Amino acid sequence: MKNWIASWAASALALFIITKIGIGVKADTVAAGAIFIVLLSLVNSFIRPVVMFFAMPINCLTLGLFGFVINAAIFMLVGRSIGGFHVLNLFSAMIGSVLMGLLSGAFGFVLQDKKA
Repeated sequence: MKNWIASWAASALALFIITKIGIGVKADTVAAGAIFIVLLSLVNSFIRPVVMFFAMPINCLTLGLFGFVINAAIFMLVGRSIGGFHVLNLFSAMIGSVLMGLLSGAFGFVLQDKKA
């Protein structure tokens, strides 16, 4: 349970930073950002694996680069489905999704349990 909360806290902190640097990703309220994190987590858990499975042939042809496009599309679709959360265009979604992965991974590493 503690790792799950730490993961969401890392994602929330990463989203806060992403919305403040001005790349075209904006959250009007904290609630919109929290809903985005929850919905993105659910979509990444249940829908993204199915999409990646069916996109495997083109992903192999592009040596994995199509995965960035899929991540950006999911980031953009989740953002557009929430009122009060705005993603400017696909390029903003791509930069936002890459930064979200890097920052939440780094913050998750820092916040993880240090059990031996």
